[in-house]
Amino acid sequence: MSEAARVPVAELIGVTREYRMGQNLVRALDDFSFTFGRGEYWAVMGSSGSGKSTLLNVLGCVDRPTSGDYKVDGVSTARLDDDELSELRSRKLGFVFQSYNLIPQLNVLENIMVPLFYQDDPPDDGEERARKLAERVGLARRLDHRPAELSGGQQQRVAIARALVNQPALVLADEATGNLDSATALEILDLFDELHAEGRTIVLVTHELDVGERAQHVLRLKDGRIESVARGQRSAAGARA
Repeated sequence: MSEAARVPVAELIGVTREYRMGQNLVRALDDFSFTFGRGEYWAVMGSSGSGKSTLLNVLGCVDRPTSGDYKVDGVSTARLDDDELSELRSRKLGFVFQSYNLIPQLNVLENIMVPLFYQDDPPDDGEERARKLAERVGLARRLDHRPAELSGGQQQRVAIARALVNQPALVLADEATGNLDSATALEILDLFDELHAEGRTIVLVTHELDVGERAQHVLRLKDGRIESVARGQRSAAGARA
């Protein structure tokens, strides 16, 4: 996709994020400006303390910028109150975590539907949508199982289905393969590849080089700023841009 044809999904405009660590003021993001376009698959990499986790928290509307503006699908978050921000998060964003973050008391189907519970007007087809996603990730026969009855890879598949159930503009993944064995990690990365090929917008934070290079683009951070932007293997292979 050409630069002129890119449709912004997540725009950070002069974003600075500071927080206190004891007596020290830490600037985790430093006048950070960047745009993630619709249908793009980005890996965010960098050493510990580079700002990648803070960037993901800002993208996920978990942290508010200290200064600057962040727009999700064209909506500025700068003046939204907490309730409006929660509503935006529930409708526009999907999350996949390293530790899965499933609710132990709920079964697979119920866990997938969790984001819909937080919407003021959940869709009428919410359960049907969740069932189709469970089938998509290979868990159609596990709908009544709880997280403790699933393998790590199966739990991560539930988490991916949950991230997609609200049809988000942006899917955010935080070290999504970090707790998985290498074979299962490859299966999860194959699933991300499929989602990207369908036009999903994905931002994946990782410290693993082989995982990062699977993406379409690689954004490297250092000291809260952009160190480099490179093309990943999916770009080299002619993947959809």
